[in-house]
Amino acid sequence: MDNITLRKETPADWRKVETLVREAFWNQYAPGCCEHYLAHTLRDAQAFVPELDYVATIGETIVGNIMYARAHIALDAGGILPVLGFGPLAVMPAHQRQGIGGQLVAHTAALARGAGHAAILIYGDPAYYSRLGFVPAERFGIGTADNLYRPSLQAMELYAGALSHAAGRYEESPAYDVDPATSDAFDAGFPPKVKEDDNAAQRKFQAIIALKKPRN
Repeated sequence: MDNITLRKETPADWRKVETLVREAFWNQYAPGCCEHYLAHTLRDAQAFVPELDYVATIGETIVGNIMYARAHIALDAGGILPVLGFGPLAVMPAHQRQGIGGQLVAHTAALARGAGHAAILIYGDPAYYSRLGFVPAERFGIGTADNLYRPSLQAMELYAGALSHAAGRYEESPAYDVDPATSDAFDAGFPPKVKEDDNAAQRKFQAIIALKKPRN
C-alpha cells in the first residue's frame, strides 16, 4: 500500500496503540485478549527494544504496530545465542489482509539486520509467517523452552548461517508472562466488548498449538 507510512512509536501514541492491539486481538485466541496489556507493560521491560517499536499510519491514523524484545536460545552445546522476538504485531481489523503487517516486519527486520542482530524467532501461524520469510525453527534444531518442536515456533535468519549452529531451546523474555487477572483489570479501563468462546479463530489457534513433538 503506497499510502502507508512507517515511523517509530512515540509516547503520544501509546493509548492509541493499545486500543488498536485490543481491536486486532479481541476474541482471536481466547475470550477477550491480553495483548493490549502486554503492549502497555512491554515498554517498561528490560528486554524491550525501543528502536524497533514501529507504527504504520494512514494519514494521522495508526493502523498497525510491532514491538520487539530481546530473547535468546539456550544452546545444546552450551552458552546462549542472543536473538530477537516480536509481539504484539497488530493491524486494525478494517486494514488487515492489505500487507501492512508484512511491511512492518520487513522494515523492522532490515533495521535489526543493520544493527547486527542474528535472528528473529516468534510464535505464530506458520501459514502466515512463511509468507514473510520465516521457516520452522525446527529446521535449525531449535525447540521451545520446554524442549518441544512446535510448527508455531518460526525463525528468520538475519544473515546467512546465523542459526546454523543454534540447536537449543528458545527462551522468551519474562515480559511475555502476562497475569490474566492484572490484564483483566487493565482492560476494565477500555469500552466494554463482548467476549466470545470457541469461535473459528480460537479453534484454529488451538489446532496449531496442539501440534508438537519431543526434541529428544
